[in-house]
Amino acid sequence: MASYWKIFIIFAKIGAFTIGGGYAMIPIIQSEIVRRGWLEEKDFPDIIALAQSAPGLLAVNISIFIGYRLKGIKGSIIATLGSILPSFLIILMIAMLFSGFQDNEIVRRIFQGIRPVVVALIAVPMLQMARKTNHNIYTWSVCITAMVLVAFLKVSPIYILVIVAVVSYTLAKYREDKKKKAKGTMPENENREDSK
Repeated sequence: MASYWKIFIIFAKIGAFTIGGGYAMIPIIQSEIVRRGWLEEKDFPDIIALAQSAPGLLAVNISIFIGYRLKGIKGSIIATLGSILPSFLIILMIAMLFSGFQDNEIVRRIFQGIRPVVVALIAVPMLQMARKTNHNIYTWSVCITAMVLVAFLKVSPIYILVIVAVVSYTLAKYREDKKKKAKGTMPENENREDSK
């Protein structure tokens, strides 16, 4: 079982070695949390969807959700502090030093070299989640439509998440009601056949 100290250390490690923002943190969180058995891999896409749809930074939201699942409110606070503190201290030091190096050619090339790695770090968990998702016409159409809306039409992901959530809920409710009606009519049909 995860202790408070262990949660803090793991999220501090994640926060310290994440380069490129919230999405780059996803594969590291997935590796650390799933490997320790704190969260099942199949639950991870749901955590990301919730974190993305909630207001605030993605990395912080993921830390809050996972921390809460592990140790309640205290766990969410500790996980959040762990993920924020290292990056805060590192950025503070860089900000103090970077003012003299921001136009330095070597520094600029270092950041250019890091960018492709960040893209790869973001792409890997997305591909892993895509492989584990139920593949049908609905999921593919939603995926492609969302990509087009975000990439080309610059629609906010929040609106897409809200619309998809409402549509998914409506479809699920409709199917559930349909099943209940089908079950309700079955005994009536059987009684009619018996009376004949």
